[in-house]
Amino acid sequence: MTVVVVTDSSCCLDPEMVDRYDIRVVPLHVIADGRDLREGVDELPEDLATVTTSGPSPAELTEVYTSALDDSDGDGVVAVHLSRLLSGTWDAARSAADALGDGIRLVDSRNTAMGLGFAVLDAARAARAGEHLDQVYYRAEKVAASARTLLVVDRLDHLRRGGRIGTATALLGTALAMKPVLHLVEGKLVLREKTRTMTKAMTKLVDGVVAEAGPGALVAVHHRDAPERAGRIVEQLSERLPEAEVTVTELDAVLGAHVGPGAVGVVVAHS
Repeated sequence: MTVVVVTDSSCCLDPEMVDRYDIRVVPLHVIADGRDLREGVDELPEDLATVTTSGPSPAELTEVYTSALDDSDGDGVVAVHLSRLLSGTWDAARSAADALGDGIRLVDSRNTAMGLGFAVLDAARAARAGEHLDQVYYRAEKVAASARTLLVVDRLDHLRRGGRIGTATALLGTALAMKPVLHLVEGKLVLREKTRTMTKAMTKLVDGVVAEAGPGALVAVHHRDAPERAGRIVEQLSERLPEAEVTVTELDAVLGAHVGPGAVGVVVAHS
């Protein structure tokens, strides 16, 4: 058999790619009106304004890891998850992996969305090519470390409510009507630049992506209920990074609940 790659539903991977490389995706959870719903499995509400989210339990991860380990026929499992500073998923994953022994290698992507997804995909391709467990793990670590994520949101309330940014940053944006450009640094979402308007924020976002990109860059544009805004970013990036292949994905429920409608983000990584 081959090494099996596991991730969580924040990876934003196209289902066709998940099926092609037999990537195992553990659903994150959305709690709405007292119901515990699994992203990608259960029908989720369209209005995410009042929902809360949670990661998978150690028991859920243990079940998926065990099945993946069995299917690998002893070759092992590489599990790549969203940043431990954004979710409790890592702690649950660590608990599950420790109970199953050395066959499970964990990677903290220090990212999410395609900052996670690019690492997962590269690891899955290495596994499909017959690479050893250590090499698959290395590929995931390398791509994850290269990933840079920039984000602009319409309102900071959603991120503040979910504890993903500090209260001071949220109040700054609200009180001064700022449109800050945020980015992930070592797995934590922090302020990158302050701007006064969404137009200026979009310009800074694109400038930041171009500065981070280089030859062979992997680029993904994400949005939540903002296809036109995302489309304009794609056009600008295509002009300034003509050799880069730019993919576009709407954020699913869990990430969408934290960034709110109107949010746009871009991930740049290198394989």
